[in-house]
Amino acid sequence: MSTAISPPAGVGVIGLGSMGRGVAQSLLKAGFTVHGYDVHDAALQQLAQAGGMPAASPAEMARHAEAVVILVVNAEQTESVLFGKEGAAAALPRGAAVICSATVAPDYAAQLGARLQEMGLLMIDAPVSGGAAKAATGELTVMGSGSAQAFERCQQVLDAIAARVYRLGDTAGQGSRVKMINQLLAGVHIAAAAEAMAWGIKAGVDPQTLYDVISQSAGNSWMFENRVPHILDGDYAPRSAVNIFVKDLRIVLDAAHRAAFPLPLTAAAHQMFLMAASAGLGAEDDAAVVKIFPGVDLPHPAAGTNGTGTGA
Repeated sequence: MSTAISPPAGVGVIGLGSMGRGVAQSLLKAGFTVHGYDVHDAALQQLAQAGGMPAASPAEMARHAEAVVILVVNAEQTESVLFGKEGAAAALPRGAAVICSATVAPDYAAQLGARLQEMGLLMIDAPVSGGAAKAATGELTVMGSGSAQAFERCQQVLDAIAARVYRLGDTAGQGSRVKMINQLLAGVHIAAAAEAMAWGIKAGVDPQTLYDVISQSAGNSWMFENRVPHILDGDYAPRSAVNIFVKDLRIVLDAAHRAAFPLPLTAAAHQMFLMAASAGLGAEDDAAVVKIFPGVDLPHPAAGTNGTGTGA
């Protein structure tokens, strides 16, 4: 007998930032009753305006949920919302599923899966990619690992938020390993795009022309095509912040260090994001890593615009 969740069963979302807000919207569009928690009142108000049910704590939210999607920043926040004061884990009914979508170290994800299993809960280690834009349209890519029962339980939830769900194994940790490699490439590509644009501008090439040519040439990458418009617009409102890649590339480097595996390009990119963070740019869009290069006349926001950019 199938145990899959059917709308309008309660689904919780913890972390209602740019990604979590989009996931909540996609779940609402699919007919789920969505309960959400965030530390910021404004995020809870936005959820209520969209038709969701804001909660005062993770535990309050969990009492109404058969599945919970966690979209916080890191392992520390994941730990807090699940096991801290008024944490969600103890309040969830047995058999409920936790979809952990924060980017965390694979070892932590594996340990978390075992702890939740001891509490009678299911878990999918489910980091995501696609940015806020695809979160809002239900077109994320999910790099998932977990038991067949967990995937069955969460099938309709995953269908509502993702265009692609990769089932990468039966145990938590395997999804996070793949996301770790994705973040390696993403961080290196952003850093390379910033370096190329900074040097091109310094060398006297018109930045818009440079973008137009490279985006249609062999030097292009998804990150070049997506992030360089932020630079062209002078728009560094965070879709994914510099500090995210300080954290994510540290996860990559720590894992490689334990395996005695060299990652020279990742290390260089990490230093670039650290330079940006140390210069006070940590909360800006990750494209702001371009600002670390001296003497480069970067584009400024056009007069009369609010600097909205392309998203990520």
